[in-house]
Amino acid sequence: MNYILFDGPVRNQLLPFTFTRPVADLRIGILTLREKWELLLGFTTTTVTEDYLSQKWPMVELDRNVLIDASFVPSQNLAHLVKGLTENQAIFYGDQPIAFFVTEGQEVNFETFEIIQYSCDDVLRIEHTWDIFSKNHLAIARDFEMITSGRPSQPIPETTVAFHPENIFIEEGATLPLCSLNASEGPIYIGKNAEIMEGSMIRGPFALCEGATVKMSAKIYTGTTIGPFSKVGGEVSNSVIFGYSNKGHDGFLGNSVIGEWCNLGADTNTSNLKNNYAEVRLWDYDTERFAPTGLQFCGLMMGDHSKCGINTMFNTGTVVGVSANIFGSGFPRNFIPSFSWGGSGGMTTYQTTKAFETAKIAMSRRGIEFDAQEASILEKVFELSSKWRKA
Repeated sequence: MNYILFDGPVRNQLLPFTFTRPVADLRIGILTLREKWELLLGFTTTTVTEDYLSQKWPMVELDRNVLIDASFVPSQNLAHLVKGLTENQAIFYGDQPIAFFVTEGQEVNFETFEIIQYSCDDVLRIEHTWDIFSKNHLAIARDFEMITSGRPSQPIPETTVAFHPENIFIEEGATLPLCSLNASEGPIYIGKNAEIMEGSMIRGPFALCEGATVKMSAKIYTGTTIGPFSKVGGEVSNSVIFGYSNKGHDGFLGNSVIGEWCNLGADTNTSNLKNNYAEVRLWDYDTERFAPTGLQFCGLMMGDHSKCGINTMFNTGTVVGVSANIFGSGFPRNFIPSFSWGGSGGMTTYQTTKAFETAKIAMSRRGIEFDAQEASILEKVFELSSKWRKA
């Protein structure tokens, strides 16, 4: 069977993160959505996404295909049902198709399909950017059970203080010589070759992915994921960092999502609660205005390749696009378009020639090439975001 993940109707609600990746490659919990589906299905997947992303994430169609809305987080029950689909069958959740079987070139008309309503109470869906952090507690617990079941953990060092060690899993090559791990509220996962430096205090649910580092004396609260090869210090609460990003110094990051190749300067702080305790509103790319989130706690949404200087202060509910460079005193505006340069005193356009120079250096430090394909994607993001920079 050929499985294809598609972006679905919520793609624009997940900007700026889906500017530079399909919905399937968003990280929540320990794994990306694609990694979860592939693990449970037992097959690799391809993608239906925006044209400018399709060179990096192509779609392969065979004689028999199952298309899956990538915004749905798979469970064992859902994956089992998807694997059992046959011709002209579709799985729906309410009026939303989760997955459906098609043959090559078939025109999809759900009126001719046998509809299977998914009624299990384990549905988890990523529909908004803030779902990535607000649903991360549950996603970590699900991933932990899925990827550690039946496998032995590396031993917890004698110098590490561990509460509920049965909820702690350490992969090969991880080092954590002198820290505190409290898994009483949820599991703690330490990835391959990851490092937790001395004096750090961590509460689960928590995921530290492959090659990532927690710096000395960091304080990490529940519901936090630190993606592959990221470095994090200071205080972090209920936040998701996708990968290859740095928050290496003191400062608070709360109820936030940080993309790949980002860097937060020393003593960067995010506000995650308004002074009047009011509901947080976030920039909506579709309506081009600030929309209610239903949340009292919501911090920073920062797209890939964005950076901020030392002592940067972000207001509650700030959205930063792709490849922005923010610096200076005072609070910058709550919506910073992609390829913006500046701060509270005003913004200018961060030209791609300069932005690409920085991206090349940042990626080369991790042994990854900034190639023509990556440049082409960012050029398209620059074009798509131009109207907001002008505004």
